[in-house]
Amino acid sequence: MPQKTPRGLLIPILALVLLGAGCGYRFAGSGSFPAGVKKIHIALFGNRTTETGIEKDFTDDLTDEFIRRNEAALATDPEEADAVLTGVIGAMTVETISRTDASTSDERRVTLTVSMTLTGAKGRILWTSVISENEAYSVASDRFTTDQNRREAIKLLSTRLAEKAYNRLTVDF
Repeated sequence: MPQKTPRGLLIPILALVLLGAGCGYRFAGSGSFPAGVKKIHIALFGNRTTETGIEKDFTDDLTDEFIRRNEAALATDPEEADAVLTGVIGAMTVETISRTDASTSDERRVTLTVSMTLTGAKGRILWTSVISENEAYSVASDRFTTDQNRREAIKLLSTRLAEKAYNRLTVDF
């Protein structure tokens, strides 16, 4: 026969449940957009790096992140949006993080930095942010494989930066 919870424990348990429900905890990226914005158009980001095509990849990854999290908030036309998200991939650095000897790299790290601005009606800036991430990749004995590893690291960075951008855009609003 199952045991019943003593009546004296019901009130403290209920109080804990209510307290937990009211603490305001929520998952990252589950908040709302700044300044009451409901629909956002994502413009093609700029690229100030030497890596061709990275701006399209990042813009596509950011669009995919919106579709995954809140498709209704995405406006395909800037005219139907409350705000436009623009930005630029401002920097990409590559540095050696481990070596076999003084002239041979074993592993490198690529770092990307993205600046973003959310602009509302009449050009009013509603939100700005700069985000940065890095990813390590292996250096192979041939240049082709090393370049392939670097491109794969950049693709991972683009996906992570898109997620981080969406989370930053929806935090504290």
